[in-house]
Amino acid sequence: MSPHESHPHSASHSHAHGHGPAAPVSRHLRKVIAAVLIPFAAAVAVGLVVLWPGGAPPHKPSGVGFDQPTETARVVKVAEVNCADVHAEQQPQPPSPTGQPPTGGADKGKPCQQATIEVTTGENKGRTFQTVVTPDALRQYTTGQEVVVSYSPKAPKDLQYSISDVDRSFPMWLLAAIFAFAVVIVGRLRGLLALVALAASFVVLTLFILPAILQGSNPLVVAVVGGSAIMLIALYLCHGLTARTSVAVLGTLASLLLIALLGSVFIGWALLTGNTDDTTGLVHGLYPDIEIRGLLLAGIIIGSLGVLDDVTVTQTAAVWELKEADPSAGWRKLYGAAMRIGRDHIASVVNTLVLAYAGAALPLLLLFSIAQSSVGTVASSEVVAEEIVRTLVGSIGLVAAVPLTTLLAALVVSADRKERSAPTWEVTGAGQVTGAEAGADAGATGGVPASPTGGRPGRRGGRGKRRKQ
Repeated sequence: MSPHESHPHSASHSHAHGHGPAAPVSRHLRKVIAAVLIPFAAAVAVGLVVLWPGGAPPHKPSGVGFDQPTETARVVKVAEVNCADVHAEQQPQPPSPTGQPPTGGADKGKPCQQATIEVTTGENKGRTFQTVVTPDALRQYTTGQEVVVSYSPKAPKDLQYSISDVDRSFPMWLLAAIFAFAVVIVGRLRGLLALVALAASFVVLTLFILPAILQGSNPLVVAVVGGSAIMLIALYLCHGLTARTSVAVLGTLASLLLIALLGSVFIGWALLTGNTDDTTGLVHGLYPDIEIRGLLLAGIIIGSLGVLDDVTVTQTAAVWELKEADPSAGWRKLYGAAMRIGRDHIASVVNTLVLAYAGAALPLLLLFSIAQSSVGTVASSEVVAEEIVRTLVGSIGLVAAVPLTTLLAALVVSADRKERSAPTWEVTGAGQVTGAEAGADAGATGGVPASPTGGRPGRRGGRGKRRKQ
């Protein structure tokens, strides 16, 4: 008899140790969570179908402001000309507060630039026009530079095209590629899934949320449905279809509902209209059916969603890891330990939100500082009050997400009923009992697996040996 034949249990021994750790959540608890989330996911799917816009509504550009068709163009020639010959005057510089002469005096007397621009796309491809650039202009042009031009069909032919911006597609795409590369290198498969979730979020935003609002649907309802779809796609795609992810989804959903409630109350109480800049006014003028106040609330919900995902996933993971480290811990102990982590998270996230909004509104804050307005006057002005409401409502939702998600995760983990099967016994020698057979025998003998000869498992006979898995 060969060595391989004399030890038939070796293959079974290696198989027994190939199993991973048991799932942290029982089948019963997964059913309970699914009973809550499946109707919610179904409602989101129904909302997407009912509100699906089928594309943005048709619109003929008016040629005013941002409502102009744009094309790409190229600078084909740049020549120096006398500013007086082309009737170009430099903008007068205001005196400095210290009484010093205005800056920019060195530019006085310098020649202007006359750039020839060729349109490279659109129905008028190949048409050229000229534009004059003064020496004190912030943007200068070079031959071969790509630019973006606006088209006004109602203007005189020589004035129909004008430069609106420079073409910065290459540096933006390069930066996006560097970002994607860094995410995949560090995050590996999880990072790749995060990029896929990011692309899916943009798809929902551009194909559903924006066109649905333009079609006249309620912006709040569209934001809730679209934001919920983004949340489900991003969380389950990045973190897996697990009970732990489902708890994070429930915590995010509860916080989103709180943000929607608080935002609706304080936007109405503070009498905010949402029409605080030229862009919003132009959108409202082109699409009068859009509810601008609802658009403001929708922006608060969508803006808070990304940070909410981070908070809820982190807190849920903390509770799960604490339970793994101390399986005997009850929900109170788990909640207290995870909240100590959550308090640090709250402090950093709230500070991040406030600084992010302050950075975005920095030019506006500078204008108020120049006007020497009081803090109360600045805070009560609609343009600043809108940002304050946006920041504080989103921050309250983030703060509430920490205890809500932590408590929910602690209760789920502590209430879990683990489904542990009876011990599996392996008998080697003349007979061998598989795991399924041992379970069947255990059921027949009151929970104690029987040996193949009918004896008690604690008794060894012949070459037999028992081992508990």
